[in-house]
Amino acid sequence: MIHPSVDTPAPVRDPDRLAAFIGESRWGRVLGPIELRRVLESATARTVPAGGYVAHMGEPPTHWLGLMNGVLKMSVTSADGRVSTLSGLATPGWFGEGSLIKHEPRRYDIVALRECRIALVPATAFEWMRQNSLPFNHALQHLMNARLAQFIGMLEHGRLLGPDARVARCLASLFDPEQEPAQRLALDVRQAEVALLCGLSRQRVNRALQRLREDGLLELEPRGMTVLSLDGLRAWVGQAGR
Repeated sequence: MIHPSVDTPAPVRDPDRLAAFIGESRWGRVLGPIELRRVLESATARTVPAGGYVAHMGEPPTHWLGLMNGVLKMSVTSADGRVSTLSGLATPGWFGEGSLIKHEPRRYDIVALRECRIALVPATAFEWMRQNSLPFNHALQHLMNARLAQFIGMLEHGRLLGPDARVARCLASLFDPEQEPAQRLALDVRQAEVALLCGLSRQRVNRALQRLREDGLLELEPRGMTVLSLDGLRAWVGQAGR
């Protein structure tokens, strides 16, 4: 049985948090006051429990989606039930614009790895901004170009990188400031969640994280980790892939 996703949401108003989240986003900062007010008047938010679907592959999109807090996994499932993880997303971030622009069903599942708060901008508001705001289109183009570069990198290194470098690349992708500027380098993501995103065992991820810590690239904390050098982490991935 497929349960409803947030693409069919019960309207939940969350004006203060939504205004802050949207207003501080890369695209929200370029909107004029009238444009921003129009978006906020139609935007809603919804909480998705751990393991719940934010969006199902094959369903028609009705909203542009933003991750207010939590960690998401984007994946596809084959006919025989095998799951392949495409990417992960940590706070803050926006996603799902491709299906809206192309007017096509979602091409992958989006699953909450923990309880997540999702912002929802209706497709009508998203399309209105595309038709009426040049700055919004520039911000959207920047986002899509960054995401394309991320997926090209995944294809380029997917079969070349060892486990340690795969973990490093996964962490670096969660901090991609080109998609949405990271507010901090403290990542509230657990080892089990990194394992799911990388397709590795939790034990193997732990060994990789310990190596990255020994190399001075991150600090491990009880409820997450802090990246000490994002540039260093990316350089480490590049050197490991040679």
